[in-house]
Amino acid sequence: MANAELPYRNTVAVLTTMHGKDAVIAPVLHEGLGLIVGLAIGVNTDRFGTFSRDIERIGSPLDAARAKIAAGFADAPLARVGLASEGSFGPHPFIPFLAIGRELIVLIDRDSGLELTGHDASPATNCGHAIVSTLDAAIAFAERAGFPDHGLIVMACDGEQPDPQRLLVKDIVDLASLDSAIRQAIALCGAAFVEADMRAHRNPTRMAAIKRAAQDLVRRYVSQCPTCALPGFDVTERIAGLPCAWCGEPTQVIQTEVLSCKQCRYRLERPATTEATTDPGRCDRCNP
Repeated sequence: MANAELPYRNTVAVLTTMHGKDAVIAPVLHEGLGLIVGLAIGVNTDRFGTFSRDIERIGSPLDAARAKIAAGFADAPLARVGLASEGSFGPHPFIPFLAIGRELIVLIDRDSGLELTGHDASPATNCGHAIVSTLDAAIAFAERAGFPDHGLIVMACDGEQPDPQRLLVKDIVDLASLDSAIRQAIALCGAAFVEADMRAHRNPTRMAAIKRAAQDLVRRYVSQCPTCALPGFDVTERIAGLPCAWCGEPTQVIQTEVLSCKQCRYRLERPATTEATTDPGRCDRCNP
C-alpha cells in the first residue's frame, strides 16, 4: 500500500500500555495503516488485571482491552483512535500437556464507531510454572523458561497453589534476585512457586506474538467488505464436512470458510482447502 493510500495517514492513536508494547505495535500500525501511536501516560493498566496475580482480571480479554481504550481516550481526549492489547494463556484445547498463548489487539475509531480486532494464537509460549524446594530446581525451570532474557516471578506456596498474598517477587532478571526470592519463599512455606513472567516487557516471546497480532489487525483492516467497503471482512465461521477419501462420509475436517461483514451482514462462503477429500485417518468411520 502506497504511503498516500494509508487509511490513517498522520492520524494520532493512543495506546494504553505501561509494559512497552508500543515497541512492536507502533511500527506495524504506522507502516500498515499510517497511525502515529502515542502512549496513555497517565493510565496504570495494572488496575485492569495482572499476570503477576496481585490483581485479578475481571471479564474477558476483549472486556479488558475495551476498558483500557476507554481509559486511554480519557487520558488523551484529542486522539481519534484508541488501541489496547490483552493476552491469555492456558492449556491447548486439543493437544494434551501443551500450552497456548493468545494475543488480542483492539482498535477503536471514535469518529466512525469502528471496532476492529487482530489476533494471534500459538503454542510458541514459555508460559509455565514449577514448585521447587531448592535453588537448583528453580534454575532448571528458569533455563526452560528462557531466563534471564525472559523474566521470572516467585511466590509463596499454599500446597500446590501460589500464595501471592504471603510473598510475591516480580522483576526477577538475574541469578542473584532469583536466589533471594527462592530463599524467602522456602523460609516462609518450605517451597517456592516459580513461573514465567508473562508481562510483555519481561517476555520477548510474548512480544513477538503481540507483533503478529498487530500485523493481523492490519490484514483485517485492509480486507474490506465487497458490498459496503467496511474494514474487517474476514472469516467468522468454519464449517466441517470434508469427505473421506475411502468412504465418502463427511468428516470433522474443515471444508468451508464463511466470511462476513459486521455492518451489512453480507456473507461469502469459500472452500477452506483445494483438496476434494481428506485422509481416511481423520475419518471417524474408517478410523474409529
